Amino acid sequence: MSYRITIEPSRHQFEVEPGNTLLRAALASGIHLPYGCRNGACGACKGRVVSGQVDRGLHAEGALTDDEAARGYALFCCARPLSDLVIEAREARAVRDLPVRTLPCRVQKMARLAPDVMLLQLRLPASERLQFLAGQYIDILLKDGRRRSFSIANAPHADEALELHVRLVPGGHFTPRVFDTMKERDILRLEGPHGDFFLREENPQPVILLAGGTGFAPLKALVEHAFQQKSDRPMTLYWGARDRSGLYLNALAEGWAASHTEFRYVPVLSEPAAADAWSGRRGLVHRAVMEDFPDLSGHQVYACGAPAMIEAARSDLITRCGLNEEAFFADAFSFAADSLPVG
Repeated sequence: MSYRITIEPSRHQFEVEPGNTLLRAALASGIHLPYGCRNGACGACKGRVVSGQVDRGLHAEGALTDDEAARGYALFCCARPLSDLVIEAREARAVRDLPVRTLPCRVQKMARLAPDVMLLQLRLPASERLQFLAGQYIDILLKDGRRRSFSIANAPHADEALELHVRLVPGGHFTPRVFDTMKERDILRLEGPHGDFFLREENPQPVILLAGGTGFAPLKALVEHAFQQKSDRPMTLYWGARDRSGLYLNALAEGWAASHTEFRYVPVLSEPAAADAWSGRRGLVHRAVMEDFPDLSGHQVYACGAPAMIEAARSDLITRCGLNEEAFFADAFSFAADSLPVG
């Protein structure tokens, strides 16, 4: 038997299975309660229990005092309901509600996904978590004051570590270090979350996801978030690359399509090598969308990749396929001067 939780003042409701925490169940239901550490140390998730019984769990004394507990407060990251509850909490309803934080992190895992693409898995300190929306990015802060931006490739519910997909930029200031000298357990500093590229979940329209190269990273987060939320919105992912190696997690995308009836995957190569033995779609990735969806008037499009791809897709899908201009959401990756972010 689950317990029903009602949030004041929004009146949003969610269910919690016995033994689960309020925060974990809320996030799983798509309700973004604020949090920091998720282990009772920081107090960022503190809220008031208006009615009902709750087990407050183990927490640091400084995060929740005895006086606060006596007045009904609890830390939702470690509190477990013992009955139906009414709680008072502030919900993060938009990007502006999420705090931008600067945190140290450790390189937990490195894996070569393609000759020029490295997976970096970053682990935050045990007492810290970064709250973000699927599709947002972080800045890696370099010692000389410069910064480099990378999309978060994992969904918010799986925030034990942050996953980045780093493409090698020959002659670049940071990415050659990732490929040549960086090691697991190295320490980095990050700032985030940043960006307004995230899934507009209140809209039921079918979704077209348009990725170029490592633009797949934030779209991976969007897809995994939608699956975790059990969304029934039709989603079609078009992933474009020059050759087969550019589709560096092709098997993952194929697995999504095989296991989710509302999800389709269309890989597109612009210049496949003879050794690729490619029999799939060819050409510009947004042209494949136009061929399959000549009328996009009832869709949303989320595009991520090089600026030229983004601008071509925006222009063609709006002017030639009837896409509403306000239904095109984009995150353009660019290689900037040393003083500016790099996507």
